[in-house]
Amino acid sequence: MKFENTGLENLQLDFNRLDYIVSSHGLVHAGQWDYERVTFDRKFELKEGTYYLRILGFATQGDIGGGEAVIQLMTPLLGKHYYPHGVEYGENEDFPKSLVETCEKILADIKNEITPFII
Repeated sequence: MKFENTGLENLQLDFNRLDYIVSSHGLVHAGQWDYERVTFDRKFELKEGTYYLRILGFATQGDIGGGEAVIQLMTPLLGKHYYPHGVEYGENEDFPKSLVETCEKILADIKNEITPFII
């Protein structure tokens, strides 16, 4: 599921600032990056299954490994994990309403926090 019109799409900011803000909302990037792309995930374990809120971005300046990158954000996603195949982000997926609302709040809070730091 795509979270359209969050206001995060196409925003650019410093990687270190972005990492600090999203991690304060429970999203981690762990090993999900290369020098040009980064993924931040938050895991939700519910009785209906395991879900991931994902924020994607790519470097427009510098590289992520060097810590000096400027990241442009992309449309956030919500997916459901299916063992052993992985996470599916399909539009036909039935996501719990409370989970969608929680994710929308997290994304709105992140948007409000990063707004002063947009490049």
